[in-house]
Amino acid sequence: MAFSMGGSGSMSEINVTPMIDILLVLLIIFMVIVPVTPRGLDALVPQPPKNPQQQQQPNDRTIVVQVLYRPGAAPAYKINETDVAYADLQNQLTNIYANRAERVMFVKGDDDVEFRYIADVIDIGKAANVDHIGLMTPKIQAGQ
Repeated sequence: MAFSMGGSGSMSEINVTPMIDILLVLLIIFMVIVPVTPRGLDALVPQPPKNPQQQQQPNDRTIVVQVLYRPGAAPAYKINETDVAYADLQNQLTNIYANRAERVMFVKGDDDVEFRYIADVIDIGKAANVDHIGLMTPKIQAGQ
């Protein structure tokens, strides 16, 4: 504390130098903590096709594997209305998803099919590197 000499006695004043030092240190700390450039979310933006003639139809992009009930026999399988044998199902799905960025598949089963056959199709889809597998129900089909 410093004293000023005046005519009527002594008067005390606060020394503000240590407070300014603390303020500058805190200012430097906050400048280092706060990032200089704000960073947004990483997002993939769809790019237009290089060749406009090669645009895929929306129906070509959606893959639906159907498990059809056959009384007294193993179920039949279809990929987008194309008949596929059970032994060829994994090879077909692997070929379909080999060059796709969007790996989404839907499984649609008849009401009378046992769930183990649908579970087999889900396992085959995972083995074919399908990322997301959805089940189609009558409620979803009615909304189309």
